Amino acid sequence: MVGNPKQGNVSILLYVESRYKVNRKRIRSMVNNTLKVQNVKGPVEVSIAFVGDRKMRELSKKYKGEDKTRNILSFSLNEGTPVVMPTDKLRLGDIVISYPILINEASKEEMLVDDRVDQLVEHGLMHLLGLHHE
Repeated sequence: MVGNPKQGNVSILLYVESRYKVNRKRIRSMVNNTLKVQNVKGPVEVSIAFVGDRKMRELSKKYKGEDKTRNILSFSLNEGTPVVMPTDKLRLGDIVISYPILINEASKEEMLVDDRVDQLVEHGLMHLLGLHHE
């Protein structure tokens, strides 16, 4: 399912494989709150996809050179060679989350699935904003 819901100046392109269920309203709220806390203003666009392990393994192999699945990948449009976009909208990039892994993690950590989704979405956004952990 593909959507382009807008809330304020934030466009969230959300893709969820049909067998997975996510709280779209909560995801939009998490994105908006995270951007607000990070003082990101103006028109912003981010893409978030929830996929299965097979797709995540494929992406991990292609972009990370690792034949393994992982919980999240983020692809910033602001890294590497600058890209000139035809609008003044800040396009942050893409966040890809493995739904099966997030379910496992939520179970192991005894937390609600929605809370784990929030953590991963926030983590991915921080990477797209250039704030990395180590």
